Amino acid sequence: MDLKRLLETTWNTTLSSIGPLILVTLVYAIVMGVSFGLLAPVTTAGYTRSLLTLLRDGKSPQIKDLFSEMSLFLPLTIFSVLALIAVSIGFMFLVVPGFVIIAVFAFAALYLVPLMIDKRMGILEAMQESWDMAVLEPVSDHIIVVVVYLFLTALGGSVPLGFLITQPFATIFVLCAYQYRLREPFYGPPPSSSSPD
Repeated sequence: MDLKRLLETTWNTTLSSIGPLILVTLVYAIVMGVSFGLLAPVTTAGYTRSLLTLLRDGKSPQIKDLFSEMSLFLPLTIFSVLALIAVSIGFMFLVVPGFVIIAVFAFAALYLVPLMIDKRMGILEAMQESWDMAVLEPVSDHIIVVVVYLFLTALGGSVPLGFLITQPFATIFVLCAYQYRLREPFYGPPPSSSSPD
Protein backbone atom coordinates (compact mmCIF):
# COMPACT_ATOMS: atom_id res chain seq x y z
CA MET A 1 0.00 0.00 0.00
CA ASP A 2 1.28 3.44 -0.90
CA LEU A 3 0.54 5.11 2.44
CA LYS A 4 2.13 8.38 1.31
CA ARG A 5 -0.20 8.56 -1.68
CA LEU A 6 -3.24 7.70 0.44
CA LEU A 7 -2.39 10.51 2.86
CA GLU A 8 -1.68 12.99 0.05
CA THR A 9 -4.95 12.17 -1.70
CA THR A 10 -6.82 12.44 1.60
CA TRP A 11 -5.19 15.80 2.36
CA ASN A 12 -5.85 17.25 -1.11
CA THR A 13 -9.45 15.98 -1.16
CA THR A 14 -10.13 17.43 2.30
CA LEU A 15 -8.62 20.82 1.40
CA SER A 16 -10.52 20.95 -1.90
CA SER A 17 -13.88 21.20 -0.08
CA ILE A 18 -12.90 22.17 3.45
CA GLY A 19 -15.80 24.62 3.92
CA PRO A 20 -18.60 22.25 2.83
CA LEU A 21 -16.92 19.40 4.72
CA ILE A 22 -16.89 21.34 7.99
CA LEU A 23 -20.52 22.38 7.53
CA VAL A 24 -21.76 18.87 6.68
CA THR A 25 -19.73 17.37 9.54
CA LEU A 26 -21.20 19.89 11.97
CA VAL A 27 -24.77 19.15 10.86
CA TYR A 28 -23.97 15.42 10.99
CA ALA A 29 -22.91 15.77 14.64
CA ILE A 30 -25.96 17.89 15.48
CA VAL A 31 -28.35 15.36 13.90
CA MET A 32 -26.73 12.54 15.86
CA GLY A 33 -27.01 14.53 19.09
CA VAL A 34 -30.59 15.71 18.57
CA SER A 35 -31.73 12.19 17.65
CA PHE A 36 -29.87 10.75 20.69
CA GLY A 37 -27.85 8.60 18.32
CA LEU A 38 -30.88 7.01 16.66
CA LEU A 39 -30.00 8.50 13.27
CA ALA A 40 -26.24 8.00 13.71
CA PRO A 41 -25.93 4.80 11.65
CA VAL A 42 -28.02 5.96 8.68
CA THR A 43 -26.55 9.48 8.58
CA THR A 44 -23.09 7.89 8.75
CA ALA A 45 -24.04 6.01 5.58
CA GLY A 46 -25.17 9.27 3.94
CA TYR A 47 -22.03 11.04 5.13
CA THR A 48 -19.88 8.24 3.72
CA ARG A 49 -21.74 8.36 0.39
CA SER A 50 -21.17 12.11 0.20
CA LEU A 51 -17.44 11.83 0.85
CA LEU A 52 -17.04 8.93 -1.56
CA THR A 53 -18.66 11.09 -4.25
CA LEU A 54 -16.25 13.90 -3.36
CA LEU A 55 -13.30 11.54 -3.64
CA ARG A 56 -14.39 10.06 -6.96
CA ASP A 57 -16.07 12.96 -8.73
CA GLY A 58 -14.93 16.09 -6.91
CA LYS A 59 -18.53 16.99 -6.00
CA SER A 60 -18.67 18.99 -2.76
CA PRO A 61 -20.74 17.48 0.08
CA GLN A 62 -24.19 18.88 0.79
CA ILE A 63 -26.34 18.66 3.93
CA LYS A 64 -29.06 16.74 2.08
CA ASP A 65 -26.51 13.98 1.40
CA LEU A 66 -26.73 12.98 5.06
CA PHE A 67 -30.24 11.64 4.46
CA SER A 68 -29.55 9.95 1.13
CA GLU A 69 -29.31 6.40 2.50
CA MET A 70 -32.46 6.20 4.64
CA SER A 71 -33.27 2.79 3.14
CA LEU A 72 -30.40 1.40 5.24
CA PHE A 73 -31.92 2.63 8.52
CA LEU A 74 -33.10 -0.75 9.83
CA PRO A 75 -30.10 -2.97 9.01
CA LEU A 76 -27.54 -0.41 10.17
CA THR A 77 -29.48 0.33 13.35
CA ILE A 78 -29.72 -3.38 14.21
CA PHE A 79 -26.01 -3.85 13.54
CA SER A 80 -25.12 -0.80 15.65
CA VAL A 81 -27.28 -1.98 18.58
CA LEU A 82 -25.68 -5.44 18.49
CA ALA A 83 -22.20 -3.91 18.32
CA LEU A 84 -23.04 -1.59 21.25
CA ILE A 85 -24.30 -4.53 23.32
CA ALA A 86 -21.12 -6.51 22.60
CA VAL A 87 -18.89 -3.57 23.55
CA SER A 88 -20.95 -2.88 26.70
CA ILE A 89 -20.61 -6.50 27.81
CA GLY A 90 -16.86 -6.24 27.24
CA PHE A 91 -16.63 -3.13 29.41
CA MET A 92 -18.83 -4.72 32.11
CA PHE A 93 -16.30 -7.49 32.69
CA LEU A 94 -13.12 -5.45 32.39
CA VAL A 95 -12.06 -2.35 30.51
CA VAL A 96 -9.58 -4.23 28.31
CA PRO A 97 -12.13 -6.64 26.74
CA GLY A 98 -14.25 -3.65 25.77
CA PHE A 99 -11.36 -2.08 23.90
CA VAL A 100 -10.50 -5.43 22.32
CA ILE A 101 -14.07 -5.74 20.99
CA ILE A 102 -13.91 -2.20 19.59
CA ALA A 103 -10.62 -3.05 17.85
CA VAL A 104 -12.10 -6.27 16.41
CA PHE A 105 -15.14 -4.41 15.06
CA ALA A 106 -12.91 -1.69 13.60
CA PHE A 107 -10.71 -4.29 11.93
CA ALA A 108 -13.51 -6.49 10.59
CA ALA A 109 -16.17 -3.93 9.70
CA LEU A 110 -14.18 -0.91 8.52
CA TYR A 111 -15.48 -1.25 4.95
CA LEU A 112 -19.01 -2.36 5.91
CA VAL A 113 -20.74 0.98 5.26
CA PRO A 114 -18.79 1.80 2.06
CA LEU A 115 -19.70 -1.62 0.65
CA MET A 116 -23.38 -1.20 1.53
CA ILE A 117 -23.67 2.23 -0.05
CA ASP A 118 -21.33 1.63 -2.99
CA LYS A 119 -21.97 -1.98 -3.96
CA ARG A 120 -25.54 -2.12 -2.56
CA MET A 121 -24.71 -5.21 -0.53
CA GLY A 122 -26.85 -6.50 2.30
CA ILE A 123 -25.38 -6.28 5.76
CA LEU A 124 -24.26 -9.91 6.03
CA GLU A 125 -22.72 -9.90 2.56
CA ALA A 126 -21.02 -6.57 3.27
CA MET A 127 -19.70 -7.85 6.60
CA GLN A 128 -18.18 -10.90 4.92
CA GLU A 129 -16.70 -8.81 2.11
CA SER A 130 -15.33 -6.27 4.61
CA TRP A 131 -13.60 -9.11 6.45
CA ASP A 132 -12.23 -10.53 3.20
CA MET A 133 -10.83 -7.10 2.28
CA ALA A 134 -9.35 -6.70 5.76
CA VAL A 135 -7.38 -9.95 5.57
CA LEU A 136 -6.02 -9.41 2.08
CA GLU A 137 -2.24 -9.63 2.15
CA PRO A 138 -0.47 -7.73 3.43
CA VAL A 139 -2.77 -7.54 6.48
CA SER A 140 -0.38 -4.99 7.99
CA ASP A 141 -1.67 -2.42 5.45
CA HIS A 142 -5.17 -2.76 6.82
CA ILE A 143 -3.95 -2.62 10.41
CA ILE A 144 -2.21 0.69 9.62
CA VAL A 145 -5.44 2.08 8.15
CA VAL A 146 -7.42 1.01 11.25
CA VAL A 147 -4.84 2.52 13.62
CA VAL A 148 -4.75 5.82 11.70
CA TYR A 149 -8.57 5.96 11.62
CA LEU A 150 -8.93 5.26 15.36
CA PHE A 151 -6.17 7.74 16.20
CA LEU A 152 -7.78 10.51 14.14
CA THR A 153 -11.27 9.94 15.55
CA ALA A 154 -9.88 9.81 19.12
CA LEU A 155 -7.87 12.98 18.51
CA GLY A 156 -10.94 14.76 17.13
CA GLY A 157 -12.98 13.73 20.14
CA SER A 158 -10.37 15.01 22.59
CA VAL A 159 -10.02 18.51 21.13
CA PRO A 160 -12.99 20.93 21.21
CA LEU A 161 -14.51 20.98 17.70
CA GLY A 162 -11.51 19.00 16.48
CA PHE A 163 -13.84 16.43 14.95
CA LEU A 164 -14.87 19.00 12.34
CA ILE A 165 -11.46 18.45 10.72
CA THR A 166 -10.48 14.96 11.83
CA GLN A 167 -13.78 13.21 11.01
CA PRO A 168 -13.86 14.10 7.30
CA PHE A 169 -10.10 13.49 7.01
CA ALA A 170 -10.39 10.08 8.70
CA THR A 171 -13.41 9.08 6.60
CA ILE A 172 -11.77 10.10 3.32
CA PHE A 173 -8.62 8.24 4.35
CA VAL A 174 -10.64 5.05 4.90
CA LEU A 175 -12.39 5.56 1.55
CA CYS A 176 -9.02 5.90 -0.20
CA ALA A 177 -7.97 2.63 1.45
CA TYR A 178 -11.31 1.11 0.41
CA GLN A 179 -10.62 2.05 -3.20
CA TYR A 180 -7.12 0.65 -2.90
CA ARG A 181 -8.37 -2.63 -1.43
CA LEU A 182 -10.87 -2.93 -4.30
CA ARG A 183 -7.94 -2.35 -6.67
CA GLU A 184 -9.87 0.54 -8.16
CA PRO A 185 -8.23 3.88 -8.99
CA PHE A 186 -8.65 6.74 -6.57
CA TYR A 187 -8.14 10.22 -7.87
CA GLY A 188 -9.11 12.91 -5.43
CA PRO A 189 -10.41 16.23 -6.75
CA PRO A 190 -9.90 17.83 -9.09
CA PRO A 191 -10.11 14.60 -11.08
CA SER A 192 -8.05 15.98 -13.98
CA SER A 193 -5.04 16.81 -11.82
CA SER A 194 -4.22 13.27 -10.70
CA SER A 195 -3.56 10.02 -12.46
CA PRO A 196 -5.09 6.67 -11.61
CA ASP A 197 -3.29 3.69 -10.08
